[in-house]
Amino acid sequence: MAERRKFSLPGPVGQLEGVVHLPESDEPRAIALIAHPLTVDGGTMDNKIVTTLANTFAELGCVAFRFNFRGAGASSGEFTGGDGEEADLVAVANFALDQFGDLPLILSGFSFGGYVAARVSVQLKPRHLVLVGPSVHRLVAKYQLSSDMPQVPKDTLLIHGEKDEIIALDAVLDWARPQHVPVVVVPDAGHFFHRRLPLLADLVRRHFAGVAL
Repeated sequence: MAERRKFSLPGPVGQLEGVVHLPESDEPRAIALIAHPLTVDGGTMDNKIVTTLANTFAELGCVAFRFNFRGAGASSGEFTGGDGEEADLVAVANFALDQFGDLPLILSGFSFGGYVAARVSVQLKPRHLVLVGPSVHRLVAKYQLSSDMPQVPKDTLLIHGEKDEIIALDAVLDWARPQHVPVVVVPDAGHFFHRRLPLLADLVRRHFAGVAL
């Protein structure tokens, strides 16, 4: 298992806490940032999909950062529906680049974290974008998100469960179709990919096999 180190940094409204997963190689290939699901529904950086992505990126030779958005864990502030969380992710990206140099950047996120990662990708222009079960519509459960899900690059890795009970597969297809973004559908999987985490990790590994980061 990759070495893990806790970190803390000054965020837009106070301290942000996180964990960095270090690859075995002394020369990382890229920096990967992973954003977590809705804070108001209990989402944190310790979510199983978030930690699975962080471990997988570390296996691929990346320095992988997962962190708590404002209002989650020991991170300061309150949930904003996207605008503040976008600023949090940008702050972590700047911190990571300052710590590890100008490496290629991978943005990724699960559920609400996928929505935030997609928004930040418009600003930061990462080398790669990985979205798992992303919140593609503004109303998630009873929470209104700050804005619509933006368009994303056509080479985005978008993974979704066939039987997602929170973000319907049809909604994701309707959003992806006009952009010609492929959707990798995991049969019989729900939103949280129960018993499908090894497959999720394998899909990420296969996507990056032979890809220059």
